Amino acid sequence: MKGSPLLPIFLIVLVDVLGLSIILPLLPFYAEHFGASATVIGMLASSFAFCQLIAGPILGKLSDKMGRKPLLIVSQIGTCIGFLILAGAQSLWMVFLSRIIDGATAGNLSLAQAYISDVTKPEERTKSFAVIGIAFGIGFLIGPALSGFLSHYSYTYPILVAAALSAGSVVCTATLLPAVEPHTLGQSGPGGKRLGVLDWKSYAQYFKRPELGPLLVQFFFFAFSFSMFVNGFALFSQQRFGWDAMHVGYLFAWVGFLGIILQGGLIGRLVKRYGELSLVRSGFAVTALTSFWLASVHSLREIVVNTGIASYGTGVVRPAVTALITHKASKQEQGVVLGLTQSLTSVSAIVAPVIAGALIDRGWLAAWAIGVGLVALCGMIAAYRYKPEQLAD
Repeated sequence: MKGSPLLPIFLIVLVDVLGLSIILPLLPFYAEHFGASATVIGMLASSFAFCQLIAGPILGKLSDKMGRKPLLIVSQIGTCIGFLILAGAQSLWMVFLSRIIDGATAGNLSLAQAYISDVTKPEERTKSFAVIGIAFGIGFLIGPALSGFLSHYSYTYPILVAAALSAGSVVCTATLLPAVEPHTLGQSGPGGKRLGVLDWKSYAQYFKRPELGPLLVQFFFFAFSFSMFVNGFALFSQQRFGWDAMHVGYLFAWVGFLGIILQGGLIGRLVKRYGELSLVRSGFAVTALTSFWLASVHSLREIVVNTGIASYGTGVVRPAVTALITHKASKQEQGVVLGLTQSLTSVSAIVAPVIAGALIDRGWLAAWAIGVGLVALCGMIAAYRYKPEQLAD
């Protein structure tokens, strides 16, 4: 697709996700190396998300004034610096510092989403957001496998590779991404007005809208269940199966492989045939059922089948509910609602890892898996209660 801005966005997100996915299966074991418990590891993930929650709206506002491209570069440089500090860490506080710096500049995904909204028509957004899904799928295929392989030799090697990839994303953004004109003062372009982290009263008005509020609630349940699963799985598998970073990395790569199949064209056919809302409902249902099943899984074959089926839930819910949210917001509000979804993701990522860590610290592995399922079940109920056809009458 020559000339399409989606190709450079795809490459940028892919390189960023590769860096993220390299760190994800490794970080819990790396922190353990410095004496961290499961609860402290949960707090480590929360510190990143807390800084992201504070900084995200600020980066969003700046991107509306200065353009998406410059702020993407700033965000990526921060990620690179965080990885370099992580690679050179000599104690646990340096691990925390690396995640805080990365979190304070983390806005890559939300800025990429805003960029897509800026340059695509409403009817094309589900497929366009799936570009991010494909990048996630490929990233979670290659990144964790690479992390698992390199961690067998040294925990530092995968982190240095992640830093190099992050530096590469800066180059991709600077050289490949077409610039979109920033919005001048007094104008609200497709990115729309941004709200600060303390503007809860302004945010609340979007939750009060009958056509938009329930979708934001569904997104929150998705983000919470996903964060609780991702931030607990490594230590869950360590305690139940005796796994290390290599095993976790290879399993995440398996999930990434299935994500490529789903996002690489299949989701577009599913949307045409069943619609976004049906996919959201079925995705939540699959996530809930596989999470309840995970509580009693004790063999390699079961865990491979379980996570394989579960990948459908994550693969369809995020792009489908994000597209529905953008459909229900005006062009001038795109930046607000996408920034709001990022804030919901950050809030989830602050609370969920601590809960996951505390449960696993106490050896309550089944309770952790059931907790993930219960949150997804709440999302499914919210999706079934949402009746857009009634709102149109």
